Amino acid sequence: MARTFQELNVYQKAHSWVLDIYRASRQFPREEMFGLTSQLRRAAVSVPANIAEGFVKRGRADKIRFYNIAQGSLEECRYYLILARDLQFAQTDEELGAIDEVSRMLEAYISAIAASRRNPLRLLFWLLAPGFWLLSSSPRLLSR
Repeated sequence: MARTFQELNVYQKAHSWVLDIYRASRQFPREEMFGLTSQLRRAAVSVPANIAEGFVKRGRADKIRFYNIAQGSLEECRYYLILARDLQFAQTDEELGAIDEVSRMLEAYISAIAASRRNPLRLLFWLLAPGFWLLSSSPRLLSR
C-alpha cells in the first residue's frame, strides 16, 4: 500500500517517461518552441501531475476521474509524437512504446481501484461502521 504518490510504480514510470520527452523534444526545431514542443511537454507533464493529484483524492470516482485525465493526456502525447515523427523532427518510437506501458499500468491501477469498491467485506464494514460510531460515541448507550 503506497503512502505517497511517489511510491506508485505507475507514477515512477510516467515521471521517467516525461524526462525522456523533455530530452527528445530538445531536438525539435527552434521555431517549434512555442508550438509542438510546448504542447507535447505540457501534455506529458499532465500525466504524472494528475496521478499525483488523484492519489490524494478520497473518493473512488474522484480518483478515477484524475487518472482518466492522465489517460487522455497520454493519448494527446501519442498524437504529438506521431506528428513529430512524421514531420521528421525526431525518432519517437521509444517514447511511443513507453506510452503503451504507462497506459497499461494506469489502466490496471484504475481497474484495481474500481474493483475494490465491489469487495463485500469492505461494504459490510462501511454498512456497520456508522452504527458502531454512534454506539461508541454515546457513553449512556454503552453503559446499559
